[in-house]
Amino acid sequence: MKKIKHKLFYLVSFFIYCIFALVAILLSLIYLEPELKGFFISSFAASKVGSPNIIEIVIDDASIGKYQWPWPKYMYTELLDYFHTYAKPKVIGFDLIPSINPMSKADVDFVKQVGKMDNLVTGFIPDESFSEGSNDKFLNDFKKKYALKTDYKTTEIHSGYNIHIPKLYLDNSKYFGSVKISKNSIFEDILSALDIYSGSGIVFSTTNIVKIGDAYYPSLPLKMYLYENSANEVTINPENIIVNKTGLKIPHNLVSNADIQTDIRYYQNIRYQNKHNKFVKSDYTHYALSAYAIIDSYRNLKAGKPQKGDIDPSIFKDAVVFIGANISGPSADVLNTPMSERHPGVDVQATVYDNLSNNQFMHTVGFGIQFFVLLVVSLLTFLSVFRLKLLKSMLSILMLDTLFFGLVAFCAYCGYLMSFIVPISVQLVTLIFGYSFKFITENRNKEKIKQAMGKYLSQDIMKNVVSNIDDLKLGGKRAVVTVLFSDIRGFTSLSEKMSAEEVSMILNEYFAEMEPIISKYNGVINKFIGDAVMAIFGEPIQDVNHPKNAVKCAYEMLKKVEYLREKWLYEGKPKIEIGVGINTGEVFIGNIGTENRMEYTVIGDTVNLASRIESYNKVYKTNLLVSSSTYEYIADIADVIKISEVHIRGKAKKMDIYEVLRIDKDR
Repeated sequence: MKKIKHKLFYLVSFFIYCIFALVAILLSLIYLEPELKGFFISSFAASKVGSPNIIEIVIDDASIGKYQWPWPKYMYTELLDYFHTYAKPKVIGFDLIPSINPMSKADVDFVKQVGKMDNLVTGFIPDESFSEGSNDKFLNDFKKKYALKTDYKTTEIHSGYNIHIPKLYLDNSKYFGSVKISKNSIFEDILSALDIYSGSGIVFSTTNIVKIGDAYYPSLPLKMYLYENSANEVTINPENIIVNKTGLKIPHNLVSNADIQTDIRYYQNIRYQNKHNKFVKSDYTHYALSAYAIIDSYRNLKAGKPQKGDIDPSIFKDAVVFIGANISGPSADVLNTPMSERHPGVDVQATVYDNLSNNQFMHTVGFGIQFFVLLVVSLLTFLSVFRLKLLKSMLSILMLDTLFFGLVAFCAYCGYLMSFIVPISVQLVTLIFGYSFKFITENRNKEKIKQAMGKYLSQDIMKNVVSNIDDLKLGGKRAVVTVLFSDIRGFTSLSEKMSAEEVSMILNEYFAEMEPIISKYNGVINKFIGDAVMAIFGEPIQDVNHPKNAVKCAYEMLKKVEYLREKWLYEGKPKIEIGVGINTGEVFIGNIGTENRMEYTVIGDTVNLASRIESYNKVYKTNLLVSSSTYEYIADIADVIKISEVHIRGKAKKMDIYEVLRIDKDR
């Protein structure tokens, strides 16, 4: 039964530990993981600068300061015509969604300019207000012209997106790419769908492919990459999006809304880059130019009057150009990323393209490896708690955490994200649980030891030792106590007639009856000496009436022996008699022995005299004898017979001893 309880205790403890660990994991993932992941990305993963062949044209505060916002469509037309007529970039990504009025000449001219440009990828935003059967003809037309070629199929019929693009724009644009970027991590997005958590808003990933209806469409950066490599066919599997022509493997995570089975998104972790040293603003990680400078340069070139400060079109030769906006205000196209709280959206798009073109991605370390690391950290922490002292344990755990931090930082530098806070949070639970468990088990073990040692030492002596456990040393003090000796008469001859087992059974039963009587009167059994018992009254249990209690104890012991005699006679066991000797006086009490082996006992003439007085019971055929020093304390409660001038061995002078006949236990 004890073994079952022992095992159950460990099982319940482990179950509670697992519950707390799971709660810690969930809380750390929700509230701490995004910030720490952002720290490792910005501090270690962003180890390279943005590619120099990627240039951003930004409608920024300087641009709208010179040309009033909103810009008329002819300014967008001029911006695009500059790259079509004068600059010769490889591909242009238009990260703007202008409204189109087919009745406006400026709008029509802008769309015609779009139609002239074979290297322009225009952006669109998937609309999440899609409902089945809406705008089917438009979706079919859009699918025929812009959908990716892939043999990947899913069981879902529809996605959660629709497209709202003016037909004029649709008819003229050569290429489209989605500019949708998730503002949550994958984990946060799942929790948001379950209404558990609204998300941190830090952008860790992007959507490279969106599913609209039953077709798949690329993001703006992916479409630019496909155009650059004359590709449009991809293979989608659970781990990667593979560009068939180039063999590029884009690691992704597939997330779908399990409730409505419509929202299909393929997330790629973004590997952010260091800031470029030629930035117009510090938030950019690629070379950026204000759009107004392009407009001014275009107008001067067209008028045949180039100015000294104009942008040289040759810098765009074979470059990749992104056109976007970054205007101050609440509606600005900025994102909260690990690199900046107001990271221009166009720069994030450029970073995604940079990842694709250079095959440099941010991978997530597999669940199996991360779980293994979590187990190792937890196990080493647990062993440290139980095998080492507190200071060494804390130092070893600090060293372990430092090494683990270095491992996570190195993985981030190499492009692999590993959770740091999850193992640390579980480690914290392990520390709290480990020390709590250690405290409980050590206390239980101490109680077991106390109970076991209490069978060899008095419980009161045991308590005294435990209370001074940190200050155990040889030595003690002088004190006035009463010493009681009891002895079984004729025990030697009795034991010769019985087997050792029978003798031990009688002694065990006898001692078992005597011990509670001694404890009842505040006595402490100092030792068993064969068939004799030595008990002390007055120390370590403080008792001012220790002489009276010692005599009352002896009197009750004699009564109990009478009961045992009758019981044993009935059981066919031998008859026994005991003699008791009591003396009161000063003794030395404390720890005696060596530093490695000590005994809590009393020594002194008082002890020796008590033992010799007890031996005179055989001489005078008595049962209970006390010294004159003890008699002084019990004269008012005891009827005695004085035995005068007894010669005590070891004493020069004769002394009086007293036989106690009866006592008044109520006094």
